[in-house]
Amino acid sequence: MGERLVRSVMRDDGGDLRQRPKARPAALTESGFRRLARLRRAPALHPQGLTCTAGLDVVPDGGAPWGVPWLDRPGRYAARVRLSRAAGLPRRLPDGLGLAVRVADAGGADRPLDLLLTSCGRNPVTRHLPLPRADVLGGPYSSLLPYRVGDSRGVLAAFPRLSRQAPVHGDPARLREALAAGPLVFDLCAETKGRSWRPFAVLTVREPLALREDDSPGFDVYGHSLDGLSPVSALARARDAAYRGSRAGRGGK
Repeated sequence: MGERLVRSVMRDDGGDLRQRPKARPAALTESGFRRLARLRRAPALHPQGLTCTAGLDVVPDGGAPWGVPWLDRPGRYAARVRLSRAAGLPRRLPDGLGLAVRVADAGGADRPLDLLLTSCGRNPVTRHLPLPRADVLGGPYSSLLPYRVGDSRGVLAAFPRLSRQAPVHGDPARLREALAAGPLVFDLCAETKGRSWRPFAVLTVREPLALREDDSPGFDVYGHSLDGLSPVSALARARDAAYRGSRAGRGGK
């Protein structure tokens, strides 16, 4: 975006954040992400994306109870999914790919669950690191940071079911073409004690919605979590500040 955008992001409401000696890191993060979202008229991160209808089925796997009420009750839920590119790089280049999920009424009436997953690697180290790629079905997505899952801690992940011969590019226009040929399906899993990936749900991404980027949902994994299923991390405060800033810069969406 160039030097001008960087200077703009460093300023908020007419003041240079670097000249405020008592500003806390969380406040700096929130202000910077708010300004960036205003300039982009889209989320500060993952500005290029496609929001779609979806369905999510919580499925039993024959294992012990999770200790999480939502996971221990198989059911079917309406969902909304946003597939996106993290940095907004030129479309010919690989980018970090995002899979954001809002599950309606997961915690009861008007209590949604939000999950934010990012393209990653498969081994115990790279599952915690964002991994740029072009193909939406080219590998797993993970929460990167740990979740509390009942009495355990571990990351959440989505593994695409490879039902296509050709790659599905993360560019929104190409995603529309792919979805016109049929849904995209992902198995949702959690890393638990003594088990690398335990499946808990099937996510089916169906039809694109006619939304502008500035109308896309403002996902919030901290405000929209469930009893026994919530993110935990030393970086939670900074990450929450970034989400708040991004939402505020888009008018609170």
